Formats: sequence, structure tokens, C-alpha cells
Amino acid sequence: MSQAVLSAETYLPDTEEPVTEVHRFLRLHERSERERYYLAGASPEDRVALPPDLYRALRQVVNALDQGLAVTIAPLTQVLTTQQAADLLGVSRPTVIKLLDEGKIRFERVGSRRRIMLRDLLTYRERRRAEQYAALEATAADIDDEEDLADTLAQIREARKAVAARRRASRG
Repeated sequence: MSQAVLSAETYLPDTEEPVTEVHRFLRLHERSERERYYLAGASPEDRVALPPDLYRALRQVVNALDQGLAVTIAPLTQVLTTQQAADLLGVSRPTVIKLLDEGKIRFERVGSRRRIMLRDLLTYRERRRAEQYAALEATAADIDDEEDLADTLAQIREARKAVAARRRASRG
């Protein structure tokens, strides 16, 4: 079997053969209790089980294409440079180096270079998202028509102070 060259590839939604039927099928079965999904060949006995990660990736691609969006699939190595990590997080390289030096993302040194495991970077990204959502939730205030605007603003200020205090405490 020949080794395929892996490169980033962008796929556009096909207007002649939309993926709507596939999208409907996936939506219908996403709440299903079945644990396994299969890729089927031409004959009924020609099938292979899809690993859960591959199924989730397929579902995400189909959702995007069904919404008329283009999808780019870019293979990544399991070990990233600081620049690759910065690109994946959407931050600058110096910001990634700061995060590494602060111990927020695990890494290894190879000579004078820092190498980051993709799994560790994704773990950090999910943790950061959870913290961001918690901060948003903490600053949310129910605005009641009966309440005074000054009281609502005071609640928001107190929530912000609490979030800032937690952030300072977590930095050590």
C-alpha cells in the first residue's frame, strides 16, 4: 500500500449533491443508544466500525457542509513547535512561550527547542474554554424590571471582583 501525502485540503459544499440527507441521518441517530457506527461497502457484509473520534469528525464535517460552509482538514503531528501551538490556539508565539514557562501547558525540551504534545495543548485549550465560560456565567446577572439599575451594576462588579480574585489565587 503506498503512503499518501498528507496535506491540508479544503472541501466546498456540493450544490449538485447536497449532504442534507447524510446530515438528517446523523442528526436522527445522534441521540441513539447505539455505541457503534459503521462505514459500509457495496455488500452488506463489507463494513468496518468507525472509531468514536472519527465519527465525531465526520459529523462535524457534514454539519458544516450542510450549512454551506467550506471545511479544511489539516493533518497535525502529535508533537508541535511553539509556532504550531500558537497557530492552533490563535495567539502569538511569545504568549505560548509565556504559558509554557508558567507551567500552564506541559512541554519537553529537545536541545534548546520546546516541543508540545498535541494532547496537552488540546487539554489546555479545553480547560481555558471552561474557565472562560465560568467567568461569563459568573458575570451574568438577572435583570429584573423591578430592580434598580444601580443594584444590577453592583452585582456585576462584585461578580467580576470574585472572578478576578479566583484568577489571582489560581496563578499562585
